[in-house]
Amino acid sequence: MYSLKASEVRTLATLGAFRVVAVDDLKDDRGEAGALWNGDLRHLRASGLVATVAPTERDSRTPVVTLTERGRALLEAHRRPDHEPAQTFHAGVLRTRELGHDTQVYRAYERSAERQAEREARILRVVLEHDLKREYQRFLQEPNRGRSESDGRVKRTPDEVRQWAEEHELSVRDGHVQFPDLRLELETTDGRREIEDIEVTTLHYRGLHASAKASAGFTRYRSSGGRVGGRLSGKGGRSGGRRGPDPHLAEEVLR
Repeated sequence: MYSLKASEVRTLATLGAFRVVAVDDLKDDRGEAGALWNGDLRHLRASGLVATVAPTERDSRTPVVTLTERGRALLEAHRRPDHEPAQTFHAGVLRTRELGHDTQVYRAYERSAERQAEREARILRVVLEHDLKREYQRFLQEPNRGRSESDGRVKRTPDEVRQWAEEHELSVRDGHVQFPDLRLELETTDGRREIEDIEVTTLHYRGLHASAKASAGFTRYRSSGGRVGGRLSGKGGRSGGRRGPDPHLAEEVLR
């Protein structure tokens, strides 16, 4: 049995939605920055629901927090079955070498969420790049599924790839589908559904890769160094005033 405050549930949902978040990007109900040894994070760590990861970058300053499998199972067990679309929750670190970049994705989300709040648009769900790519791989391999004689090679035609991309509101450049770091699914005040695709750019974005991302129409946020604990700026964004975990991400599990 767990006894959790609303702010702790929101922290769990935020970590599940984004997989990894830097400690100092999390805030409690009092607006205080996250800390490992007191407040919400201390309780969640002691309960075995979240874990910390030491960044690999030499100039990193802030530990990173992620859900444990126990934490994800708790969120899954308390979903509201009538809530659509369902948010995907993740546990554990996927790309240790890219922790700096992946924590910047949450910061880009915060900047975008501020702009969406100003226009009173509601964020229904966040979708990570990995989730979009996983769906794409299922599409590519679907013709091979259940066929013992299959060699596993992709047999989709360029037209089929373009059609899949169009259905998922993604662009294709030189035969390759362009995936954003983050997708926001939104509902406007008049009930229309929209999406915003977000890309975090760093100093390593060059040449054809940078050109392809730019032509995809993503909202781009520039990381000023790409390290955990660094700042982020860009289109529609500001470098300060973080709001803490978004309450909408916990709607499925809070009653």
